Amino acid sequence: MNEAQSPAIGCDAAATLLEPLTELVIRAGEAILAVDRSTMKVDGKGDGSPVTEADLAADHIIVEGLARLEPRISLLSEERVHLAKPPYKDSFFLIDPLDGTKEFVAGRDEFTVNVALVTHGAPLLGIVAAPALGLIWRGIVGQGAERLTLRDGVVAEATPIKTRPCPPRGAPWMVAVSRSHGDERTEAFIAGRGGAIRSMLGSAVKFGRVAEGQVDIYPRLSPTSEWDVAAGHAVVVAAGGKVTDSHGRQLHFGLGREDFLVPEFIAWGDPAAAS
Repeated sequence: MNEAQSPAIGCDAAATLLEPLTELVIRAGEAILAVDRSTMKVDGKGDGSPVTEADLAADHIIVEGLARLEPRISLLSEERVHLAKPPYKDSFFLIDPLDGTKEFVAGRDEFTVNVALVTHGAPLLGIVAAPALGLIWRGIVGQGAERLTLRDGVVAEATPIKTRPCPPRGAPWMVAVSRSHGDERTEAFIAGRGGAIRSMLGSAVKFGRVAEGQVDIYPRLSPTSEWDVAAGHAVVVAAGGKVTDSHGRQLHFGLGREDFLVPEFIAWGDPAAAS
């Protein structure tokens, strides 16, 4: 779709999309879980990251579903980045069909399906599903966030979630850190918060734990892709948190700069801590 034809979607319109988007994400998660990890083929992409039939199956379900649900809105998926036509100035869907492929290949359960609706460069709606954990975190900025519990592919429980205030002076910070992607700058940042307790997690599950108040902060001070960040960004902000760069500045999505890389980010449970 030509970007000029893609409308700008606001909160009210986003709210009408939340349930059908959640259903799409649940279906994509079921397709991932149906793949036999012991026999699947793992290929390498140009950047060295792995891709599996599970990534491609989830991508197909989400992209085909979005084409039926809202064909007016442009989309960008990790598995179709070669089709991207930036900049995306109004609204577009930003998709990571399987975030945490390394976790998935390794047999762990901390992988997610991420779908975001971005408007004017800022994530407005986000859905982060962890199908092997039976959890979905979702939210719309300005309208709140919730955690869904799934049983047999059906939503069994919906619980409103909020981020938590930063720890009082002298108390340790709980910090979400990547199990697969460490870097010196992030480690130095964490070391600057004396006594910080690291919570080792995979994929965008880290954003979910910030959003529901289980951890205080999730720093990643090395480059990652926009589709890894956008959905979790929306959920954390919808839950009352904030996501910035290391200087407290807002992030922008869809411009196409540097292959859609986010140079750095910090997800703060308490917005005041970002000041």
